[in-house]
Amino acid sequence: MGTTWSVKLVAPAATLIALERGIQAQLDEVVAQMSTWQADSDISRYNRAEAGSAHALPAAFAEVLQAALALAADTDGAYDPTIGPLTDLWGFGPAGARAQAPDRAPLAQARERVDWRRLRFDAARNELLQPGGAYLDFSSIAKGYGVDRVTDWLLAQGVADCLVEVGGELRAHGRKPDGSAWRIAVEQPGREDRAAAVIALDGLAIATSGDYRRYFEQSSGAADGARRYSHTLDPRSGAPIDNAVASVTVLHERCMCADALATALTVLGAHTGLAYANRQGLAALFVLRENDGFVARATPGFVARQRSA
Repeated sequence: MGTTWSVKLVAPAATLIALERGIQAQLDEVVAQMSTWQADSDISRYNRAEAGSAHALPAAFAEVLQAALALAADTDGAYDPTIGPLTDLWGFGPAGARAQAPDRAPLAQARERVDWRRLRFDAARNELLQPGGAYLDFSSIAKGYGVDRVTDWLLAQGVADCLVEVGGELRAHGRKPDGSAWRIAVEQPGREDRAAAVIALDGLAIATSGDYRRYFEQSSGAADGARRYSHTLDPRSGAPIDNAVASVTVLHERCMCADALATALTVLGAHTGLAYANRQGLAALFVLRENDGFVARATPGFVARQRSA
């Protein structure tokens, strides 16, 4: 899926090879179903399918889609799993990178294909209709789901102490061999030597969405220099986010939910995003650009978790 994975765990040395193979098998299944970077994946075949065709989805694919559609409805489209045409157009998908913003005409064409409400999903039958031109992109939720798949599988194997990471999204259970907690530092944008927060994870997942890692800059020819375009896109406008949010970190029992929520809150922005997070009782940390620096805003749920670190 264009990223890497790592796992730290406490287990007998003799079991490590079998555990590694099992971990890879779990992730291979996620890739085979949900990676737009693989031409033969279930999601890629759906994206290429003819209008009016019905597709029986594997159980995992259906679970992720159902969660994505629920969040899309709850955020009124600030989160949208049909964002694929925009992801590719802006150069952040499998189609390859770009160094310039797209022209108005192709942007308008891509926006016409982005609308989660066009999807017709029969949850009872795990069947999804292709309305024509729908391009699903699970990049903001499948990594988190992969973390959950691996973690749940390890727990089922009797591995009670583990830290699982896929593409920067993490979930931890138990303790390190020395008995200390799995402690995770939340990066301060622009300051690799400084953490915005430190959280102890045990039975929790953490995911961060930010605009400071993946982006491209385009010169405007003006005195204020180049404009930066973030990989976090607003499905409603069809363009990269242009708000004060530098990053959003979410804590949740399920990494799939933390992953998707971090993206949704980033798109919603500082005011609306914080209001939504507080209304939902989420543990979230917003790092906002203010003047020439950054300021952190945390929900009560996040503050409570941080104090227990």
